[in-house]
Amino acid sequence: MKAGLRSDSKTKGRQKQGFAQRSERSETTWDTLLRIKTGGRDDSRADQFRYPYEPTPYSVLQRLADTGYIRKGNTLLDYGCGKGRVDFFLSSQTRCRSVGIEYDERIYEKAVENQKTAVSGERTAFALASAEQFPVPEYVDRIYFFNPFSMEILRTVMGRIRKSYYEAPRRILLFFYYPSDEYVSFLMTVEELVFMDEIDCRDLFSGDDPRERIIIFEQKCGD
Repeated sequence: MKAGLRSDSKTKGRQKQGFAQRSERSETTWDTLLRIKTGGRDDSRADQFRYPYEPTPYSVLQRLADTGYIRKGNTLLDYGCGKGRVDFFLSSQTRCRSVGIEYDERIYEKAVENQKTAVSGERTAFALASAEQFPVPEYVDRIYFFNPFSMEILRTVMGRIRKSYYEAPRRILLFFYYPSDEYVSFLMTVEELVFMDEIDCRDLFSGDDPRERIIIFEQKCGD
């Protein structure tokens, strides 16, 4: 599930003037090209720990795809995948493989339905699971977050990522889109994470929102 509309410390959401002005045509055009349906926001099962479904804008995903950080040989893990937009788009544009995790069965079923028609469906997989219980597969080396859950869950998830890394050492990159201050403060204190890069997305929307960015970390061995 993705972050809600408020930008306080509770919901970690995205709220900006440009959001309502974003071209719905471009969003639906990409859905049509990819042969999927991922639009709309859903907060029917959101609570203080898991946030509403809101898909990452395609313009942001295109900018991420263009960086070259994700390639054909990579496998992406998408926490709170919702209807699968991140997975289908990046698998199509970069030829990576992707695994989406979703805890809401109703939304998970929509991702599975999309998989049947998606142009990149054969390169995607989905799991109905809680993030804090899901063991990170040893072949996963790219991980995507759009504020899917609370700090409590994030801490547990980071522990699972760290465990997977030590069991099968490899280069793992973590991408955090529209991160809250609380997320950033925590990530900067994780000993095994090294800040790598920041992808500025402010020019894609009006309002000059400083949270319109993707911050990238690399998992490393601790001292």
